[in-house]
Amino acid sequence: MSYVPKSINWQEIIKTIDEPWQPKEVLCFNDQIVRIAKFEGEYHWHTHEQEDEVFFVISGEIVIQIKEGTDIVLKQGEMGMVPKGIEHCPKSEDPSIVLMIEPDSLNSSGDS
Repeated sequence: MSYVPKSINWQEIIKTIDEPWQPKEVLCFNDQIVRIAKFEGEYHWHTHEQEDEVFFVISGEIVIQIKEGTDIVLKQGEMGMVPKGIEHCPKSEDPSIVLMIEPDSLNSSGDS
């Protein structure tokens, strides 16, 4: 097996994002997927029963509402994680670009 290096230009990928809440798969490694998406408005309440979910805000600001806990507020350059089994709902008042690191098995829309 030979290795072919891959360079990723975030700015070029960001230019291709039109619709909010439609993640683009960027890279796969060790059964993990790196996705990038535009967050704008409110998503829906959902849970990932088996997988943690990591969010890194490239631009803008997001709030990850937590059903039974404290909301997570992430500004540009900040990262947060929602543990498996926690009901949550991401939202953003203004368009924000967010990188997500998730297990390959994760259903982006959640289990509920």
